[in-house]
Formats: sequence, structure tokens, C-alpha cells
Amino acid sequence: MLKIIDLGHSFNDLEVIHDLSLMVESGKFTILIGPSGCGKTTLFNILTGVVAKQQGRFVWEDQTVKHLEQLAAYMQQKDLLLPWYNLLDNSLLPARMDGRDLAKAREQVKELFVRLDLDGFETYLPSDVSGGMRQRCALVRTLMFERPLILLDEPLSALDAITRRSLQSMLLVLQQDFTKTILMITHDVEEALLLADKLVVLSQRPMHIIETIDLTGPKPRQSDDPQLLRYKEQILQTLQEELVP
Repeated sequence: MLKIIDLGHSFNDLEVIHDLSLMVESGKFTILIGPSGCGKTTLFNILTGVVAKQQGRFVWEDQTVKHLEQLAAYMQQKDLLLPWYNLLDNSLLPARMDGRDLAKAREQVKELFVRLDLDGFETYLPSDVSGGMRQRCALVRTLMFERPLILLDEPLSALDAITRRSLQSMLLVLQQDFTKTILMITHDVEEALLLADKLVVLSQRPMHIIETIDLTGPKPRQSDDPQLLRYKEQILQTLQEELVP
């Protein structure tokens, strides 16, 4: 379990995050949704130690930690695959960085390639495959960090609708089959409602939590579910009101 307690951050005189407190439950899928530019990516950069924390604290499994660099695997909007490495070697990078047994890691990657429909493309370069396949490779690489928490910053935003729906199902695999705790940013309200166990609606900058919605019931969910449609209308109305000056 991760607790973010009274987090605040400013860039010079610009306050970006204001007294934000959030609990991310172990094994759950928590999604953050809010206006563009409100500070969501800054939050992830602070969580991972890329940006130094100014105010507040983080508690992981009842232990206060400075940041989550060694606890979280961070997948950003772009796949960030190395263009001169094939898909297999890109996926092996975490094992190389950690000094793990590469023969064992290679077998793990091959198993994941089968699970994520990449089997047979191990020797392809990123430029030779589709955007959806590159993102699936990035998911494999994220899993190979073997961290309990996964941070996802709009990982599907650049994909077409059909590919996006397919990869949404694969994100559920991360949670359900690999028992990962996931904290994800998205601008897509429907996507959030389909995937989340907890949906956190954020304000315009300086960012704080407006409301939290706990979603129950089995997944995958259906986009035409009446309850989800009511939530979607409610959230869109809230976000629209945030954008009114």
C-alpha cells in the first residue's frame, strides 16, 4: 500500500500541487484523471525521484520512503524503446541493469511475448513494428523491472481506438495475472471507468483531489453499462466546471 500524505510542490512562484493526499491500495488499479497541465506528470516525477519532493511524505507498506525509484516501474506516454535494439533486447534492459541472469531473463521475456501477442517478433527493430506492438514491448520491459508498483502515464494515448481497446485488456492482465499495484494517468474518462478500482478526479492547477469514486464489480466492464454512463456524465461535468475561469 502506498500513502501520499500532504504533498505540495511549486516551481518558483507557481504552485502546481496543493496538499494532495492519496492512498493506493495493494493489488488495486487506481486511475488519476484531470485537466491537461494540472500537474499529473509532475506528481509521477516526484514519486520516482526525478523531481525532488518539497512538501509531504510517502509511506510504502508502513515505511516512510524518500521516493519510489526502487519500488516502482514507470511507463511513460512514449514507448522509449532504443531504436538500435530489437524487441527482445529492449525488453531485457531491466535485467541487464540489475545484473540478473540473462539466460533466465530471456526465458521470462519469451513467456511474456507469448502472453502479449509478440511471439515471433523478438528480432524485429522498433521501427519495423506497429505502435501497438511497441507499447506491448514497453509493457514487457516494465514487467521485467519486477517492481510491485507500476506507474503508467497515459500509455495508450497515441494509439488508435481498436489498438487502444486491445491494450486496455492487457493492462488488466498486469493487475489480475501479475498481481501488480497500478497507478495510472489518463485523459480518457471511459478508459478510466473500464479499468479502475478507484478513480481520482483532480482539479485544475494547483492540483488537488476533487472527488474519489470506488468502482466495484468484475472486469472487464462494458462501456454501455448504465452505472458507468452515469459516472461518465458526472465526471465530464466536473471536469468541464474546472475549466471554466
